Amino acid sequence: MSTRPDKQHPDQLAFATQAVHAGNEVDAGSGALRTPIVMANSYALPEDPSTLSWSGTDVPIYTRNSGTNQQGLQRKLAVLEGGEDAVALASGVAALHAVFFTVLRSGDHVVVADVTYEAVFRLFTELLPEKYGIQATFVDGTDLEAVSAAIRPETRLVHIETVANPTTKVTDVAAVAAIAHRAGALLCVDNTFTPPPLFRPLEHGADLVVHSLTKYINGHGDAMGGAVVGSAELIRRIKLDAMVDVGGVISPFNAWLIMRGSVTLPLRIRQHCASALAVAEYLRDDPRVAYVAYPGLASHPQHEVAARQLMGGFGGMLAFAVDGGKEAQNRFVSHLRVITSAVSLGHDESLIVHVDSSGPRVAAYPSQFQEFGHLRLSVGLEDVDDLLADLASALEATFA
Repeated sequence: MSTRPDKQHPDQLAFATQAVHAGNEVDAGSGALRTPIVMANSYALPEDPSTLSWSGTDVPIYTRNSGTNQQGLQRKLAVLEGGEDAVALASGVAALHAVFFTVLRSGDHVVVADVTYEAVFRLFTELLPEKYGIQATFVDGTDLEAVSAAIRPETRLVHIETVANPTTKVTDVAAVAAIAHRAGALLCVDNTFTPPPLFRPLEHGADLVVHSLTKYINGHGDAMGGAVVGSAELIRRIKLDAMVDVGGVISPFNAWLIMRGSVTLPLRIRQHCASALAVAEYLRDDPRVAYVAYPGLASHPQHEVAARQLMGGFGGMLAFAVDGGKEAQNRFVSHLRVITSAVSLGHDESLIVHVDSSGPRVAAYPSQFQEFGHLRLSVGLEDVDDLLADLASALEATFA
């Protein structure tokens, strides 16, 4: 009798094995071991198509509803996050909008972490209130009393980030889930900074998990996508409302690229975390650095929460500033030779972006962010000694 694990029951497998096998199928036509790219916008109908739902998402009919590569990616994401189902969309913002569009109605209220992604901030300060009368209260997600106080009878959703972009605040997901559920609200968690195996919000009470697949899950800086993972019923609603009839579907090629990139996620995350901790400790000990925000440092305000909540590391993202104003920050970045000045994160290469202290979101940032601005650093897969040497050289040149 064979003792080989059953690929159809991935819960029997370790995470690294799931990352390789989940969602992939041997191609019946060619025998290819990897699901090929299926660049079709339509699929052959059965002899009697009258039984099909033209808005159905289970059987490929039309790629706006679903396609071969999207379905494989969705199966993999559901396994990796421990959800019943997933929906893959064109971008991380499309995934966020899909949640809000599906679960909220006019007159509803939302509690939102006050440090949140820029698109979420605008959606809840301008677009959704002005267009649909949806109201939002922004609170410090790490302040559980403030979260509780913000709840109203009409609150339908609480939205947080596991590790906040860009301040690296860490929210106690289980505690916020309890608050939301007592009020009859759903909890949505943006888990982009801490993908599995670092953290699985559904295991801590979240109802929906959002990812920008563009970032760590793809990991190679060459494809864009987003996803929502959760219960079969919630994902069914999101597929019908926000995918089929809004049309933010992921392309087959991007789905294939992200599926390919996700295979090495466990290995990449391990290196991202190890290198980021080394970089954070190096910057912390240099007197020319004004501050460092990284959950792996004991000085981080939510270090204990992060240590309890995250598994195997503290992520690859940190924020810091060198001593001085925006000219000093820009000068420092200009002297980097290995680390690339660019937006996005979770790539194989290290990326840094300087953001000054202007803009409406900054009011919720810690005082050091307001004083110095910040440099958001996504630590990549380069040799950590090369990264440290690059930082050292840039510091020397900046303060020469």
